[in-house]
Amino acid sequence: MTESTSKVSDKPLSKVQFIEIDEDRAGQRIDNFLLSLLKGVPKSRIYRIVRKGEVRVNKGRIKPEYKLKAGDVVRVPPVRLGDAKVIPKPSNQLAEHLNNAVLFENDSLLVINKPSGLAVHGGSGVSLGLIESLRQLRPDCRYLELVHRLDRDTSGCIMIAKKRSMLRYLHEQLREGRIQKYYHALVVGRWPNRRKEVKAPLRKNDLQSGERVVRVDPEGKDSLTKFRILQHYQGCSLVEAKPITGRTHQIRVHAQYVGHPLIGDPKYGEQQANKEMKALGFNRLFLHAAALEIYMPDSKARLKVEAPLDERLAGPLARLSPASS
Repeated sequence: MTESTSKVSDKPLSKVQFIEIDEDRAGQRIDNFLLSLLKGVPKSRIYRIVRKGEVRVNKGRIKPEYKLKAGDVVRVPPVRLGDAKVIPKPSNQLAEHLNNAVLFENDSLLVINKPSGLAVHGGSGVSLGLIESLRQLRPDCRYLELVHRLDRDTSGCIMIAKKRSMLRYLHEQLREGRIQKYYHALVVGRWPNRRKEVKAPLRKNDLQSGERVVRVDPEGKDSLTKFRILQHYQGCSLVEAKPITGRTHQIRVHAQYVGHPLIGDPKYGEQQANKEMKALGFNRLFLHAAALEIYMPDSKARLKVEAPLDERLAGPLARLSPASS
């Protein structure tokens, strides 16, 4: 059996490798390290090779929860190519779109204007998501991980960490509420000037069909969204939504709860309003992650990244008749 030293690679391994852990990966659990290294290999297979002692750190056996330290040497056994799932390649059209959708990039962070209809990652019937596409389009990037998520039908700003240290930093910033997210949403009816926020607890519910929906429920988790009117139109309003908490479908459910569901929302929207607005060209959920504000490491200045609306939203919006404030 051949042994060699190697840098982290996205390809499944066909020979033993010894990988020295640098400062950027220190603190990561060994199971998460292997999941990132052996992309596409089933999680059950990874836990099996750890339990059997095929994975070793500094020549010793370890448990899946072991946290790596700088200078650790990890022995990674051969993993047959057949153990990995075949991930389809992004189409030329998707590749071109993502290459043109970069809003900000430095050596540790990438911000993309995600298109509507693209899931952030594969799974649940989705074979190719944003992160899998980016890893294939950027083979020289040894580390690409989602910082947060957007619903499949939501477009706009999404952050991808290019270093583990940046991922840890941004997760801490998210927990502390220091990253501001701003969404644009077109809602049914005239949003009242006095309505500045919606504070209502949210709870996830699984239906018999397997579909997951979120409802306002006294036993749910505390949830707060701040709203600001951008423009009133005839029969609808464009609002800015700033989620203070980060619950699933929060903006959509809060808007529905106060009687102003989002245009094009198949789950929480009004069927008749969606039908009428579709005739005007609105053929998708009108929810767009319009901007992010971030304190970058070692900087006192805030970075603001903005994502323009795509033509599927901007085009029909420009044809609406504004109403007086």
